[in-house]
Amino acid sequence: MENIPYKIYLAENELPTAWYNMRADMKTKPAPLLNPGTHKPLTAEEMSGIFCEELVAQELDDTTAFIPIPQEIRDFYKMYRPSPLVRAYCLEKQLGTPAKIYYKFEGNNTSGSHKLNSAIAQAYYAKKQGLKGVTTETGAGQWGTALSMACAYLGLDCKVYMVKVSYEQKPFRREVMRTYGASVTASPSMETEVGRKILAEHPGTTGSLGCAISEAVEVAVTNPGYRYVLGSVLNQVLLHQSVIGLETKAAMDKYGIKPDIIIGCAGGGSNLGGLIAPFMGEKLRGEADYRVIAVEPASCPSFTRGKFAFDFCDTGKICPLARMYTLGSGFIPAPNHAGGLRFHGMSTTLSQLYHDGYLEARAVEQTSVFKAAEQFARVEGILPAPESSHAIKVAMDEALKCKETGEEKTILFGLTGTGYFDLKAYESYNDGTMTDYIPTDEDLAVGFASLPPVPEYD
Repeated sequence: MENIPYKIYLAENELPTAWYNMRADMKTKPAPLLNPGTHKPLTAEEMSGIFCEELVAQELDDTTAFIPIPQEIRDFYKMYRPSPLVRAYCLEKQLGTPAKIYYKFEGNNTSGSHKLNSAIAQAYYAKKQGLKGVTTETGAGQWGTALSMACAYLGLDCKVYMVKVSYEQKPFRREVMRTYGASVTASPSMETEVGRKILAEHPGTTGSLGCAISEAVEVAVTNPGYRYVLGSVLNQVLLHQSVIGLETKAAMDKYGIKPDIIIGCAGGGSNLGGLIAPFMGEKLRGEADYRVIAVEPASCPSFTRGKFAFDFCDTGKICPLARMYTLGSGFIPAPNHAGGLRFHGMSTTLSQLYHDGYLEARAVEQTSVFKAAEQFARVEGILPAPESSHAIKVAMDEALKCKETGEEKTILFGLTGTGYFDLKAYESYNDGTMTDYIPTDEDLAVGFASLPPVPEYD
């Protein structure tokens, strides 16, 4: 065994004091968000009707590399950060691989995931602005849980619209949110105009993140003193999540470790963008090179089968247009899809990086994901979230390739959180009732047909 600890922690005085903005080092910047009516870039004034003012500034900032983390947010981070960088010695031994495997574990907080890193930042800026509360959507529930915790800490009201299939499958996740004071509504609902419209057009729908986003935005813009906050996709969220990668790189540098391959699950992009941020910065500046792999579900394959185009971020088509890899705003994953990562599109920043060849993408089927999750849990002692398990699956695949070739590569992946609220999905896998669904080209064509034409950007 090498002289590398099982867990590498930073000291408190080594924690990041500023977030890193990848866009500052990108030669080709992500396209701006567009007003859905005029197809013109959204102005700060237009965005401030939806988002908090300082978050708008962060969303639009393409040039500032490092943005200081306010002291109150840093103090909150200290409750659960630094998170450990773990050497997966037991997994390496079981696989019989010469590869060295590391994972950054973000599940050591009550929300059970990395989402708290941005939730506390967004709640802080809402509180600073003097708002009464915030609205949001949540899919598997990690983001809603994290935001309810942050709002409770800062004394803000929190309204969560939870994708109906998750609302029904994960009652305990819902109860954690309610324990922290949030109101939780299954989406689509009869509470909003857009929800009623979606239910009329798709009776019995199990919902999607796009549906829940539409409802949360409607409630925010029609209730004074509220703003909408989002747990992934946006530039501001990737900025806040860069704390993951900054800690990881500092810990690796401390022991002279350089990853060859960096792997993250990809739904909207918050975890992947946060993990790779400082490494991608080096790659963009020509200082180092890394192989970066985004892993997504085969049942919601935005990167691998989507189109790079302007699209609505929500099903109700009331949100801005974003240029991203997308399956179409009307795309709803099959009800048997249990692995999270359900958003129809991808972060504009990550989409541009993928389009420019700075990262690659891979789609995996959910039964293989849960098989990898159970194998990992049995030797590493952590029950991983289904989302995280996409990264575990590909990390194991890459480690086994090293076994075949004899290469001693260093693999880093993001373990975004724990799976204790996802036991219904584990039950389905263990009972043998879980199935894989891969949309056909005809299925995807329906979503692509609804992509809005934006001729001036074509």
